[in-house]
Amino acid sequence: MQITRTADVGVRVMTHLAMHPYGARMTVAKLADQSDAPVPFTSRILQRLVVARLVVSHRGCEGGFELARGARSISLLDIVAALDGPLCLNTCLPGGAGCGRKAWCGAHGVWANAQKALAGVLASESLERLAATA
Repeated sequence: MQITRTADVGVRVMTHLAMHPYGARMTVAKLADQSDAPVPFTSRILQRLVVARLVVSHRGCEGGFELARGARSISLLDIVAALDGPLCLNTCLPGGAGCGRKAWCGAHGVWANAQKALAGVLASESLERLAATA
């Protein structure tokens, strides 16, 4: 399993936003440059973060993007789920398509524990902490 490039860049974009005072706005070009990603790709990521209500977009000469709420209240899980969808390590788990082998599959409990552990780690990491260590 690997985190998608979209989620990776999204975390970098959100971290750069969190490194500035709350309410500070940054342009897509600046965020793309600081995140080492192309502007069109960064723009698509930002729009998805706006839809997820993690980022606010402002138009005009003093426009740009800013965090929708404080970095302390945004977790890594919030960002990854906004960009990649609900965490789902295997189809037999919640969020998956389902599996007829769930009742007798010895691995089901392992997948469920792994998903729970990963969700816990991502949920426990705040954007504020990422920005403070960047």
